[in-house]
Amino acid sequence: MFQNLFNAANISASGMSAERLRMETVANNIANANSTNSVEGGPYRRQQLVFSSMVDSSKSGTDALNGVRVMGIESDQSPFVEVLNPGHPQADPLTGMVKMPNVKMPNEMIDLITASRSYEANLKALTSFKEMIEQTLSLLRVGR
Repeated sequence: MFQNLFNAANISASGMSAERLRMETVANNIANANSTNSVEGGPYRRQQLVFSSMVDSSKSGTDALNGVRVMGIESDQSPFVEVLNPGHPQADPLTGMVKMPNVKMPNEMIDLITASRSYEANLKALTSFKEMIEQTLSLLRVGR
């Protein structure tokens, strides 16, 4: 019984954890928006998270949601932007073009805002759950 009671808290906590990681990934993308030389070689590739819902189908034949988890971090395969900058160290010697990361600031800001709002929503749900538990315990103490 208590396990079912705390599922709501676990779901919110998993959502907060996933959104925190998403905010960190967006921050990393923003920090590398002008990195033309990465560890893999070439410009930095934008990173994005892959989420999956955690489902428990062992309980009485129905699927019970247990939150969200991050399945992995994938590189965005969209093409790099090329800019003319012949003096740049990574410029093509013939054309003077430099391949820049595929990070688009407006998209990153939208991702950052949605991750932040999702984190806040999960925090509010967790806070409401905590307040309900406290009120329930208070009523049980008064009822004695």
